[in-house]
Amino acid sequence: MSPEAALEGGFANAPEQASRAFRAVLEAMARPGRIERVEGAQAPGLSVAASVVLLTLVDGTTPLFLAENIDSPALRQWLAFHTAAPLVARGEAVFALGSWQALNPLASYPIGTPEYPDRSTTLIVEVGHLANEGARLTGPGIQSEARLNLPAPEAHRANWALFPLGHDFIFCAGDRLAGVPRSTRVEG
Repeated sequence: MSPEAALEGGFANAPEQASRAFRAVLEAMARPGRIERVEGAQAPGLSVAASVVLLTLVDGTTPLFLAENIDSPALRQWLAFHTAAPLVARGEAVFALGSWQALNPLASYPIGTPEYPDRSTTLIVEVGHLANEGARLTGPGIQSEARLNLPAPEAHRANWALFPLGHDFIFCAGDRLAGVPRSTRVEG
């Protein structure tokens, strides 16, 4: 990747697009299972949704882990220019990015402490598609129930059992994203 190519793929109108993107991520996390559409960013080798999440939530003070399935020199250059995020090992990450398989084992990421449950890792998971089917979600932000095709529902049940500790998840596919915070109960 040329140095000039690293300059591409960011928000064209950063203030407006970043505020829309932040709102979409916030809505997805506040209403687990709700699928939001986003636009405006394209990092090398990533979905539009994952690119938008990175531009919205990651900056030069946010330690980021890249799983081996998405890590590349081109992505590293793009991140350096657009976010300046320090790239770290799994156990030091505030955010971790990759496929479900590449991000496992989940136990290798911080889950917070009783005094500071917010000191956990949020996992940005690239998936093939998102649909409102499959696992049943209940809990805060869900009126009665929601459905989302989650990888490994049993891992999400184990994560919920750790509450208020645990991980939060943002699933990304194409231009769509959905959130599953640690407070969400997953069945099936």
